[in-house]
Amino acid sequence: MRMMVIIPALNEAGNIRRLVGEIPSTLPFVSSIHVTVVDNGSTDETALEAEKAGAKVVYEPRRGYGYACAAGVGAAANADVVVFMDGDGSFDPAEMALLIRPIAENRADLVFGSRAAHIEPGSMPPHQRFGNRLVSRLMGLLYGLKVTDLGPYRAIRRDPLLSLDMCEMTFGWPVEMMVKAARRDFIMVEVPVHYRKRWSGQSKVSGTLRGTLLATYYILGVTLRYAFVPNKSSNDKFNR
Repeated sequence: MRMMVIIPALNEAGNIRRLVGEIPSTLPFVSSIHVTVVDNGSTDETALEAEKAGAKVVYEPRRGYGYACAAGVGAAANADVVVFMDGDGSFDPAEMALLIRPIAENRADLVFGSRAAHIEPGSMPPHQRFGNRLVSRLMGLLYGLKVTDLGPYRAIRRDPLLSLDMCEMTFGWPVEMMVKAARRDFIMVEVPVHYRKRWSGQSKVSGTLRGTLLATYYILGVTLRYAFVPNKSSNDKFNR
């Protein structure tokens, strides 16, 4: 199984080189691991640090988390599985095997890393915790999806991901993946992961009021939007 780690990054100099260096070079069930850092219009040395650490750098000048993720997927043509993680050091690359194992053992198409039980003090402000709990419950009510977190640390088979026809180019991209996968009857598994304080810099989501409000707007909007859209026929579901 060939794996691509996709790291969307905006001004993560000081973090990205160390993070790429901590990504395992080998994992059980994985024949090859490649790392792609998507520079989403950084004004610092994010791209240079990523290249020095051995990552492939893809440039996506259009600002938006979804644009960055989509650009990374476009560069992962030879991968069987893609892993998404943030570029700030908040997730532990050593836990990547937890995300990969259910897919390698054919127990899942999509695996979420849940931060709910292991949040380092000071790493997630109260309003972000509340928002995660709220939308996680909405996922259960609207889609029957039992999750405890909306974390961006996740792994998915590439072909099923392409079948979702992702189009939300904002912070709502991870939620779009979840609701579309639920509507297509993907096999989804949630595993516990640790959430750490970012190594340096300020979070683009929880670090500012504007970032928090925008993320909440997009995430709630996507969650509610697809609940009232007629589902596609069973013939259009991903065929495992």
